Amino acid sequence: MNVHSRIRKETQDTKSGMRLLRQSITITRAAVLLWMALGASACAAAGVTGAPQAGTTAGRESTSVPTSESGVPTGVGGSEASPASPTPDVRLLPENWQDWPVVPAVSDRAREIYEAGIARGNNPSHFSKVGDCQNITEAFMGIYDLPDRYSLPQGEEALQSTIDAFAGSFGREGMAVKGGFNVASVLSPMWADPDVCQVGETPLQCELRLQRPVFVFISMEVWFEGRTPQVYEDYLRQIVEYTISQGAVPVLATKADNVEGDHSINRATTQVAYEYDLPLWNFWLAVQPLTDHGIDWARDSDGFHLTVESWNVRSYTALQVLDALRSALQLSASAG
Repeated sequence: MNVHSRIRKETQDTKSGMRLLRQSITITRAAVLLWMALGASACAAAGVTGAPQAGTTAGRESTSVPTSESGVPTGVGGSEASPASPTPDVRLLPENWQDWPVVPAVSDRAREIYEAGIARGNNPSHFSKVGDCQNITEAFMGIYDLPDRYSLPQGEEALQSTIDAFAGSFGREGMAVKGGFNVASVLSPMWADPDVCQVGETPLQCELRLQRPVFVFISMEVWFEGRTPQVYEDYLRQIVEYTISQGAVPVLATKADNVEGDHSINRATTQVAYEYDLPLWNFWLAVQPLTDHGIDWARDSDGFHLTVESWNVRSYTALQVLDALRSALQLSASAG
């Protein structure tokens, strides 16, 4: 008999007020336990540290506005008009990352990136993963390519259409996922698979060339020991900028653990998502209602590994994010 794990929405106090998390999920526990056993060794792999130097930060693109010689924006026909009031930015700030929703809203910037990717020939039924052991197929979303190994909760059966739309991507062994990978490793050619990747390609470049995805989940849990959060952020920016240049929408993710001690990695990740106006999947928030916030303290004293229940929540909420992206960027375009 299958044993199902569930997460229910709860109301939790935060410094900025109340945050709501109400979500019921069901995934076949026995299947996840089997896959966890197969992939457990990957999480124990030593961290990979070889990498190129971190690049500099880059701001978001700006849009120029036609102006007259006096510098006032011009209206229709070139006549001068009063300056328009700027559209207020109502997004939550990065420092309030704990209040960001689990499933993000889809921005106009994400739509621009998606449309650019379709124009360059990216495959609308492909997504990719970039990450460490917590992103290998045995642990993350691979189960959705095995129809007899999962079940969707009552009332959420519509998610099956998204599973069908991206069939093959869930269980695919990508070139940018490996136990021990960190933000630096995926930018270094020395860690690319020589049997598949071209000479000089990084794991990230290799993956995006082969898969030509429209969405890329970027989730780096392995702490870059000995480096500052700023170095982590600089590498993450390089990953994001290259992904955007290839017409794929980066989906950044917070992590459940706090190995670094001050949540600085989640803060840095949210900062990048905010500056580039990208989807942020707040996995940290999704596991807060779970026992020990989803961390398997019985397995290790570092507080890095996840419980089986947390793995279930991880795959399911990522599927919800994928569904939200598909609904906003693909289905809405078809309806239009």
